[in-house]
Amino acid sequence: MVDESRIAEPHIHYGNPKGSTRHFIIQRLTGALNILFLIFFVWLVVRLAGSGRTEMVGVVGNPIIAIIIALLIANVATHMRIGMREVIEDYVQDPRLHSLCLSLNTFFALAVTVLAWIALAKIVFWG
Repeated sequence: MVDESRIAEPHIHYGNPKGSTRHFIIQRLTGALNILFLIFFVWLVVRLAGSGRTEMVGVVGNPIIAIIIALLIANVATHMRIGMREVIEDYVQDPRLHSLCLSLNTFFALAVTVLAWIALAKIVFWG
């Protein structure tokens, strides 16, 4: 049976239209940037293929390369967070569980970003 009150008030069921538009645009921008980052990442993997640890640390320790990798990590985590948010909004119906899942999603994306940045900083600063 359809709940008439939810249909009568679309903001309850569909969320904030401005926020949804912002998420849509950011999802597309991060996806497009991921294509550019993929080109860089393929170049980096081919460049480091067959090289030893010292050469890898030397290449990744380059400030320009390290900054690009840090931006790549942030971009991928943002894209992942928004994509998972869409899945949660579509499939989790219980309001309490919905809020918990959205919070855990944000926490997970932030944790992945911070841990990857720490690993990158370890390589850049301490080899």
